[in-house]
Amino acid sequence: MITLVWPAMLLLLPLPWLFRRFAPPRSTERPALRAPFFQRWQSLANDDDKSVVSVTGKVPAIAMWAIWLCMLFAAAQPLWVGEAIELPNSGRDLMLAVDISGSMRVEDMQVGNRMARRIDAVKQLGSDFMSRRSGDRLGLILFGSRAYLQSPLSFDIQTVQRFLLESQIGFAGQETAIGDAIGLAVKRLQEGPTTSRVLILLTDGQDTASTVDPLEAAKLAADLGVRIYTIGIGADSLTLPGLLGSPLGARTVNPSADLDESSLIAIASSTGGQYFRARDPEELATVYRLLEKLEPMEVDKALYRPQQSLTALPLLIAIALSFALVIRYLWLHRSLSFGSSENKS
Repeated sequence: MITLVWPAMLLLLPLPWLFRRFAPPRSTERPALRAPFFQRWQSLANDDDKSVVSVTGKVPAIAMWAIWLCMLFAAAQPLWVGEAIELPNSGRDLMLAVDISGSMRVEDMQVGNRMARRIDAVKQLGSDFMSRRSGDRLGLILFGSRAYLQSPLSFDIQTVQRFLLESQIGFAGQETAIGDAIGLAVKRLQEGPTTSRVLILLTDGQDTASTVDPLEAAKLAADLGVRIYTIGIGADSLTLPGLLGSPLGARTVNPSADLDESSLIAIASSTGGQYFRARDPEELATVYRLLEKLEPMEVDKALYRPQQSLTALPLLIAIALSFALVIRYLWLHRSLSFGSSENKS
């Protein structure tokens, strides 16, 4: 569909006709002049009149009107407007902070009959969770001894998923900086225009390397309207094999002994969020489903119509017609001059 930004410009279409119709006629009187060779000058004048008559006519008049119409059409700013496209509009910024310290390589997440590393379960289920957040702006922070922004807030969910799946243990150090991760997330979330800001923080330990106290960072997040949901990763018990992998001498340990649940609960509650415990992949999947209920997707849709300016097209047509008239005039003038010179000879 084509629309005009300034359709009133087309009302100027009859302006040249009105000017020619009502403007005072041009004076054709010539001052008297006595000079020799009057007859020769008169013949030259007659030749010029024939040239003018030949150059003017219906075709140039139509071309001039077409040029005027194209200029008015360009001044009206034509736009091509495409079909309406629905865009999901949730208005939510969601940042995922994932612990990739050395303890995340512990294999205590049972998947069927085998044990998987904590980081593998977090990456797989986190990627599935992201795929269901169409319409949210997602970001990713990876933290160990330091916190790093792996992906800023973006609607490009596939890229954020790829960054999560490609993350490796130890890239950010072997310790855990929960406070720094929260501080970095808050800094990034407050830059967005939305009023719905959410941080999901997954860790299996306690803060050992932050330059910012986690509770102080959580207080800052609460002041800026950022809700924090914390998830504690790791099983409560793990049986270690005995001598040569046999049951002899086997013992049961708590692989999550370093998990600081009290701090994670305090961080979440101070910001209006919640703390969840994920001892295996099934519990982690349940946590993500609960988060989808606590932070539901908006159902409202935003309509977007692609637009493209067509102003250049009528201008190009007007320029082409102008060049055509100039070439036609020069060609006719040359033809008449050549014919006049032949007659005189």
